[in-house]
Amino acid sequence: MQTDSTSATAARGPLAGIRIVELSGLGPAPFACMMLADHGAEVISIERFGARTADGFYPRENDVLGRNRKSIAVDLKSADGLNLVRDLAATADGLVEGFRPGVMERLGLGPDLLIEKNPKLVYGRMTGWGQTGPYAHSAGHDINYIALSGVLDPIGRAGEKPSIPLNLVGDFGGGGMFLAFGMVSAILHAKTTGQGQVIDCAMTDGSALLSGMIHAMRAGGNWNDARGTNLLDGGAHFYDTYETADGKYISIGSIEPQFYALLKELADLGPEFDAQMDASQWPALRDKLTAIFKTRTRDEWCDLMEHTDVCFAPVLSLGEAPHHPHNKARGTFSDAAGFMQPMPAPRYSHTQPGEPVMASGQTCVDELLGSIGYNADRISELKAADVVG
Repeated sequence: MQTDSTSATAARGPLAGIRIVELSGLGPAPFACMMLADHGAEVISIERFGARTADGFYPRENDVLGRNRKSIAVDLKSADGLNLVRDLAATADGLVEGFRPGVMERLGLGPDLLIEKNPKLVYGRMTGWGQTGPYAHSAGHDINYIALSGVLDPIGRAGEKPSIPLNLVGDFGGGGMFLAFGMVSAILHAKTTGQGQVIDCAMTDGSALLSGMIHAMRAGGNWNDARGTNLLDGGAHFYDTYETADGKYISIGSIEPQFYALLKELADLGPEFDAQMDASQWPALRDKLTAIFKTRTRDEWCDLMEHTDVCFAPVLSLGEAPHHPHNKARGTFSDAAGFMQPMPAPRYSHTQPGEPVMASGQTCVDELLGSIGYNADRISELKAADVVG
């Protein structure tokens, strides 16, 4: 594993040459910065003194969201520390923070001050509720944000309570990915116009947008609010997961007629399955499929249906997924950093990023402070005063 700061932040990927200052946090904002760093941006993580874990969830050496960073610990309670962050932001294309509204302003690091000093700065703000609105100053987590956006309610089985989709829909899909997209979009605008701006990225907004197609189906009369009774929510027998004889699971997504016909052929389904789109028959047909799929093991169903147009895949655990032949062929996962983790995505033909480097434990004080004009004596003073470390 690479450990020096230069190799950790090598200029690889389409965002090489972009500098981002990150006020270190947890979850969606680090995920956005991971994406930016994965694709070549120089991300400088401003961390608090003594940080050794990601808020207790995992050790620093396993911090996937913190990979590919340069990092520096700064005392934000000191005037020198705050000035240091301002000086870094003056050299940056973007800054990312994930605090509640008003926190950065109280620190003297608000967008008005920093953009005045660096007019091209893109200032990304990641929150659950957004910078405005009645909930803006309340605490919350992913589950609350997707509850309010209407995305949580449709997820789950008929007659059961909503199912929690991990924290993928709010934190990462509706939060971090939207912030990363917004940062790149606004940086492109700033490079064209010279005008920086503030990005108000809220997980409620982002998760709501993720449900756009479902809103379209609902408006067209092809979706109802009864959980678990629709085409894509487990209501349809041909779009679901099924247990196999060995207690494992497979997934079936045979929506189109030609794919459904192949499912009928390979699973040897009877004529009752001809009524594919008769929703009144879906519960009974699911019961029949449940019994059929329990007659063979997962591997036996894979032997029969993998590499066909049934729209089939085994349901793999997090531990199994890296070892599946398809994922291995594409290099979807790598253990180059000492443990298995997903690789950067998407892929590029000319500016492909390198393998992840677990860089969040590296401090690059001399390099970073030298890049903003601090001389060796000044750096030594800041170190001696525990302003940086």
